[in-house]
Amino acid sequence: MPITPRKASTLAFLALILGIGYLSMHAAPVMSDEQYSYHGDTAWRTDFSEAKQVAAEQNEPIVVYFWTTWCTYCEDYNRKVYADQTVQSKLDEFTRVAVNLDNDGEEASRLQRKYNVNYPPQHVIVTPGGEVLTRISGYAPKQDFLAYLERAEQKANAGESQ
Repeated sequence: MPITPRKASTLAFLALILGIGYLSMHAAPVMSDEQYSYHGDTAWRTDFSEAKQVAAEQNEPIVVYFWTTWCTYCEDYNRKVYADQTVQSKLDEFTRVAVNLDNDGEEASRLQRKYNVNYPPQHVIVTPGGEVLTRISGYAPKQDFLAYLERAEQKANAGESQ
């Protein structure tokens, strides 16, 4: 069956759309270095083992942020939540670690399984020992996000977990 000019242009258009989609999903600006990932001017550790050690030394809970570069709600967190001074101040009371779900690394996969995370964005707030205090599934507006952090901190101070 010959390819007509109309079919060829349809295929070319489809290829163009798919190409643009692929590039947009993989072109989101994410600043990072070997130890930190930066989201909304907030530094997040990238090594969970190191974060657990720091959290134990400082006796503070850990916020584990599961994200991807293509996640639009993750970008909303960057612009509307993490960039807020009140949120930044509250997050300073936690050890923070960001896990990129696009990373095929062993640690990212292990944490994803351990905390049953299937999609971004998700936050799991845990004790330095890794016990879950609370979860934030999906996007939470600034005030809700702050309430989750406060609730997790209260549970941690009371020695509770889920």
